[in-house]
Amino acid sequence: MNIIYLDYNCFQRSFDDPSQIKIQMEALACQEVFSRAERREIRLVWSFMHQDETLLCPFPERKIEVLRLALLCQERLGPSDDIYRLAKSLQSQTNLWAKDAIHLACAIHSGAQLFLTCDDRLAKQARRLTLAFAVMNPIEFIGGE
Repeated sequence: MNIIYLDYNCFQRSFDDPSQIKIQMEALACQEVFSRAERREIRLVWSFMHQDETLLCPFPERKIEVLRLALLCQERLGPSDDIYRLAKSLQSQTNLWAKDAIHLACAIHSGAQLFLTCDDRLAKQARRLTLAFAVMNPIEFIGGE
């Protein structure tokens, strides 16, 4: 069973501007990922970074929905010095933002086999790294199966 780490934007994609076709497709793909997790076809990881971003979210309806989706995540990951060191190392190798580096470090630390993100910039930066897992858009994941 695949262990998948979702970038935080996957949890919030359904709230983004539906007038853009790409966002509609990503929202549907993310919904399918969550449906597969609900059917126990895949395992999702919830990290302390997801929790922090959720608590900082200023929109109550988004926060409630993300916390509901978090219940589908079977793997839980707390902070550690190893994760922070790894995140700093990833940042030194490419131009990642701190939160993105922490999410990637969490994915590595969790043993994820796949990292899904709707952030094209993050995907491009992550593909420059030597990672043990694929980094892709949720549309690619759903469409490639």
